Amino acid sequence: MHNGRVTPKQQPGLGELLRYVGELVEQGAEDRYREINLHYRARYTPVLRAMNAGAQTIGDVTSRTRLTQGAISQTVSLMESDGLVSRHCLPDGRKTGIRLTPAGRALLQRLEPHWAVTFRAIAELEKEIGHPLRRVLEDAAHALERRGFAERLAAAES
Repeated sequence: MHNGRVTPKQQPGLGELLRYVGELVEQGAEDRYREINLHYRARYTPVLRAMNAGAQTIGDVTSRTRLTQGAISQTVSLMESDGLVSRHCLPDGRKTGIRLTPAGRALLQRLEPHWAVTFRAIAELEKEIGHPLRRVLEDAAHALERRGFAERLAAAES
């Protein structure tokens, strides 16, 4: 500390804070799944929510979640191994479709009430911290889509 101030060397960076908050949220979700005896990986949530909203291909899931195609492909492969999704050829022959298996549909039915609780917990967290956290993150994502972080770093060096 210099004159009672935290120096940049002592402050966690944006990436560190985002990862840490993400880890806290994911760990809490995983703990809760165990408590309710649900054998489920939190990383499946974006795919299942996108499929529940109508996504039928990895590309559809990617565009709905903003996660990378590689991350979605890996997750879908894990879900396929766990018997939750299956792949099939689409009529145009250019893409592979994904669909929930009966086990995937049963899991989705168990998860939907949990997701409603999750959004209530998020609202309570936002009330506690006094910030609309999801809106702040959405705004940050849009700003970084307009002007990437690398460009912002280069401008800050000037």
